[in-house]
Amino acid sequence: MLHIGEAIQELMKRQGKTSTWLAQALCCDRTNVYNIYRRSSLDTLLLRRVSKVLHHDFFADLSEDLQKEM
Repeated sequence: MLHIGEAIQELMKRQGKTSTWLAQALCCDRTNVYNIYRRSSLDTLLLRRVSKVLHHDFFADLSEDLQKEM
């Protein structure tokens, strides 16, 4: 099962973006971003916001992961 928080953190590293950058983009504290990294799942609204600011479709990643499990 895809750990979405780890996937977000890995993409950010590849894009050269910092936790501070993501916190500013999401209008939240850096501690909230660290909490996102630790979570294996996120509510759809938050995942949509993260997907938009990182220009990456995490929903497609989750769907692909689900297809592998079926």
